[in-house]
Amino acid sequence: MELLLATGNAHKVAELRAMLEPLGVTVLTPSDVGGLPEVEEDGDTFEANAAKKAVSAARHAGRWALADDSGLCVDALGGAPGIHSARYAGTHGDDAGNNAKLLRELAEVPDAERGGAFVCALVLADPAGAVVATFEERTHGRILHAEEGEGGFGYDPLFLFTEPDLPQTGRCFATLAQDEKAAVSHRGRALRALAEALPQLQER
Repeated sequence: MELLLATGNAHKVAELRAMLEPLGVTVLTPSDVGGLPEVEEDGDTFEANAAKKAVSAARHAGRWALADDSGLCVDALGGAPGIHSARYAGTHGDDAGNNAKLLRELAEVPDAERGGAFVCALVLADPAGAVVATFEERTHGRILHAEEGEGGFGYDPLFLFTEPDLPQTGRCFATLAQDEKAAVSHRGRALRALAEALPQLQER
């Protein structure tokens, strides 16, 4: 199966490709189809934004398309930055600015109240642009007081994985190897749900 990834985020492409290609999926990026139209992410949920991107990409390219919308929801901030995670500090994709703003917002918040979760919504659209499946998963953790690690991207340097009974618990996402992160991450969980459903979806 060929899947067009409706994202220009190189980090997300790398993560998705690493998880999908071992399943026999040929991953295409926007550059492989001559680019994709810009999509205004004005939905009020991760699923709504992912659906807009998947449908637009599928219709434009006439291919199966997969879109991801994801972000960090912090309990003490009422779920913020949430769907605005990528542009929390004002500029889309400004990881350093986003992390700095998050630390400022949580400066007076004690450890016990710094809980949050990464959320990922994956939406698969068929070549006609119809949504055929949606998968949403989350991974729980705690926001650190300072960045740790050199890996990952986005808020990974501030996210301490805290789900019990898993080898990665108590570690910052930015210190995990890609396969370790994929085993527990929001995106990894959503992709495994997608992979389980793909054989039936292809027959539609």
